Amino acid sequence: MVHAVPRTEAPTRRDYITAGGAVVAGGLLAGCSTGIGSDPQSTSTEATATQERSYSVEMAPVGEVEFDGVPETWVANNGSWADMGVALGLEPPKGVWLTSRYHTQYYDEVPGVSVDKSEMVSLYQDGVSKELFFELDGDVHVIDPNFLMNRFKGWDQSDVDEIVENVGPFFGNCIYAQHFPWHEDYRYYNLYEGFEKLAQVFQRTDRYEAFEALHDDFRSNLAPVVPGQTDRPAVAVLWGVGDEPEESYPYIVGEGTGFKHLRDLGVRDALAETNIQDFHGSRAAIDLETVLDVDPEVLMLRGYEAMTREEFQDTVVDFLRNHETASALTAVENGDVYRAGGLYQGPITNLVLTERTAGQLYDVDEELFDRQRVADIVNGEF
Repeated sequence: MVHAVPRTEAPTRRDYITAGGAVVAGGLLAGCSTGIGSDPQSTSTEATATQERSYSVEMAPVGEVEFDGVPETWVANNGSWADMGVALGLEPPKGVWLTSRYHTQYYDEVPGVSVDKSEMVSLYQDGVSKELFFELDGDVHVIDPNFLMNRFKGWDQSDVDEIVENVGPFFGNCIYAQHFPWHEDYRYYNLYEGFEKLAQVFQRTDRYEAFEALHDDFRSNLAPVVPGQTDRPAVAVLWGVGDEPEESYPYIVGEGTGFKHLRDLGVRDALAETNIQDFHGSRAAIDLETVLDVDPEVLMLRGYEAMTREEFQDTVVDFLRNHETASALTAVENGDVYRAGGLYQGPITNLVLTERTAGQLYDVDEELFDRQRVADIVNGEF
């Protein structure tokens, strides 16, 4: 298990060279050195200037990562990190784990912000190929390397080392859920802690600070619309299997970034008080009879974010209404079945999803965050 990605043993294209030709071994290097180091005869003044521009950022589990310049290209694990990059005004990452789960339609809620993912690549394609990492040629990989080595079969430490040494460093933490057994002995980061780290990598902490202030205002706007504990509905979060979900994967509302909107809305977790195991740990589905035993007041269903609200109602909800078992559910009878939001949330998508869910659960119909302010921050006009 990675706790600090090892430093390179030999010069690579990511290294830069001092006047004497020795590799600077101050940490994991990334980014472009604007030509310094490409010529062994570089002067000591040029080398010193490069060193002065270098900086380092620390994150568990990769440790201290040194950059010899701001990364220009990057690869992200998922939509959480990709959305952070959008908030920082960056070009989108070249690849994410699954492009289908990076829901760029959320940006439609913010005039002046859009993302074209037509050329973005899915890292997972019936496995994850090292060759794909070489092809993408990212200056930095915003991915927890332990995710690559533990989430599926195929990668080990030597594969991680090869990418670090020949392409670029890993800098990431698997923050979207907190039920992974391989993540128990190093820290998680909440959404804004991770966002701040990424801002430091790309040297855009001013945008991070602006978003942090916006988020504080959003939380202030949200507080009055969240009812007292006894008036909050008991919600079950499930990932439906197909458009006619006779089975689903159960999710306990945890501390990961994928549940931030539900935590901020103070929902009562109907599954947390049962013996049903969270999907991240069990990898097991439950049937509708099991859901009926719990009988939550509200069903929040994941896996349907590619659908519009109308499409979701006409397919998934319509199926549940006409199913012998599902139709007996309180949530189905009362019309309280909703899309739960994507599993991967960054600062922008979290604002959109929290506001949407506040409308679903608490009948809030006003805007809770300033769209123009979001667009201004993204575009550097703040």
